[in-house]
Amino acid sequence: MKRVLLLAIFMVSIPALLIADGKKKKPEAAEPAKENNKEIHWITNIDELQAKMQQNPKKVYVDIYTGWCGWCKKMDASTFQNPDLIKYMNTNYYAVKLDAERKDTIHFMGKDYYFEPQYKANTFAVEMLKGQMSYPTAVIMMENFQNPQVIPGYRGVPELELYLTYFGDNAYKHQNGGDYQKNFKSTWDHGEKPDMTPPAGH
Repeated sequence: MKRVLLLAIFMVSIPALLIADGKKKKPEAAEPAKENNKEIHWITNIDELQAKMQQNPKKVYVDIYTGWCGWCKKMDASTFQNPDLIKYMNTNYYAVKLDAERKDTIHFMGKDYYFEPQYKANTFAVEMLKGQMSYPTAVIMMENFQNPQVIPGYRGVPELELYLTYFGDNAYKHQNGGDYQKNFKSTWDHGEKPDMTPPAGH
């Protein structure tokens, strides 16, 4: 079932992504990885993210979480601590931490987003998740915030390696997600298998 879900997620929006990307200029090469690769260089300021994108376009990985989400905390303590994942993320993506329930106004791409009591979330998160408010959820965007791909749920290192490299290595430009998954071979060190005991309240 899990493999079917992964395949289904991969197939969503890929044809449109291939067509749209074919009309764009070749992006600049990713900037060299920073020396400090002991942790992911998370961005929480959306203005900073937009400024960085103007200076050096890169893909974006958005981790959408809440303070009460047990699986979010488990992913922080396990998946996001993997050395190979950290290095790859810092080199190929702008990594963003987005608290879905933040109360401040967010200015993004000429539009203002604010906390919406109806969803108990900021409308920026609501739009990113298309109203499907579950946590954690990742959103991967191409350069200049194009073609967002929504990836819901907790992801271990092998799964996230699959998604990150599919888009980060530009495999999506010439191979559909299903074929990439079938031929995918993990090369990252996964370390010890994480404790998958459901967090309290889940």
